Amino acid sequence: MSLGASDSSASFGSQLRRWRVAVDVSLAELARRTHYSKGYLSKLETGARPPTSGVARRCDVALNAEGALAELVSPPDTAEPWSMAPVMNDREELLWTLTMGTNGSAWFPPMDRQEALTAGAVSLLALGLGTTQSPRVQQEVVLATFADVFTQIRVLGQQASPHVVLPTLIAPTRTLQQVAATATGRRRSDCYLLASRYAEYAGWMAQEAGQDTAALWWTEKAVALAAAGGDRELATYALVRRALVSLYAGDALQTITLARRAQEDRAAGARVRGLAAQREAQGHALAGAESDCRRALDRATGLLDEATTGPGPVLGSTTVSNPVSLSTAWCLYDLGRPAKAAALLDRELRTVQPSAHRFQARWGARRALAYAASGEIDYACTLSRNLLNALTITDSATVRADVRALARTLARWLTHPPVRQLYPELAERSGSERIAEPDAAAARPGRVGPA
Repeated sequence: MSLGASDSSASFGSQLRRWRVAVDVSLAELARRTHYSKGYLSKLETGARPPTSGVARRCDVALNAEGALAELVSPPDTAEPWSMAPVMNDREELLWTLTMGTNGSAWFPPMDRQEALTAGAVSLLALGLGTTQSPRVQQEVVLATFADVFTQIRVLGQQASPHVVLPTLIAPTRTLQQVAATATGRRRSDCYLLASRYAEYAGWMAQEAGQDTAALWWTEKAVALAAAGGDRELATYALVRRALVSLYAGDALQTITLARRAQEDRAAGARVRGLAAQREAQGHALAGAESDCRRALDRATGLLDEATTGPGPVLGSTTVSNPVSLSTAWCLYDLGRPAKAAALLDRELRTVQPSAHRFQARWGARRALAYAASGEIDYACTLSRNLLNALTITDSATVRADVRALARTLARWLTHPPVRQLYPELAERSGSERIAEPDAAAARPGRVGPA
């Protein structure tokens, strides 16, 4: 059914009532379909409460409004496209080292050139490289050793706090860069390229530690190292990483802009462009643009299917063989279809190894949130209890962002005993304030597990 274009000056509340009456749906029935209380929806219609993008999308789906309601509260197109700042010069590069506090905090104090050179030499000595070895042999040993170490660090990254993982990435990056400076030919290129992968992963761990500025610095560092090794593709992948930072900041426009820029680089491989298309889809979902989202997901699937893996570490997550399915699930959630998102997450997470704690925590939080938004409160609480253990292990800032959304959603059911028991710890672990919404939904018993 089409009601025509909405007057841009019309309030969300009046348009919500207009659609609801047109399809003959009562407030009580809309409350049942969306899992928001009748009183809260009534206040939305009268303008007494401002709508969130989440409730707008949920109502849009429930009333088959085909985006007319969701677009009324879409994120504003105010963000400026991000462009990478000039890469720091060599003097500035040497000033960046990671220091860890006894409480787990991390910061980057200055280190002069001589100290940095000494640190690099210590790293080499730790490998047992004696002065009797030729430079060529030393270079080969460094490459072979750090290639193996990188594989193990990525495994560690799934099982430990980013504050633990970060220091293990910085020394090898510096050592590989210094070895590359004295190497020639293929070994020089290989050292720079491996160093770039260490730096890129350091950027991801910095983001996981909640240090977005450091994350962007390390990503730029990775781009410079890759370029020195003859690989320009990482500059394109850096746009994908930056798009993820924008996505977590709730900036749909910038997420889409960055992802599209990455896809326009035809020199980049199919995998990087496929990951960019996947990120674009998530941006469209955040903006409530379902048809654009689905087109981007189809494009991502095609590109990732044709991608081939070359030598060296693969860019992006390798925990699952089909990352588009998980992204599709989260897009469904953002598009107001949490029940479908939950079902898809159930299916895909069965294939993930239990030892991938970070991955399990991230997608487990989204799975619990999808069930909570679907009104399956008991099962959402069960999933949330399991999630708290994984969150303790991984100490992830990005996961905590999803857990905060989970806490806010469950706060609407604070009168339900399982929520009342779980909520204090959930709020504490996520950093949420313990404030119940005055228009909490009436709790109803949920399933104890997925169908």
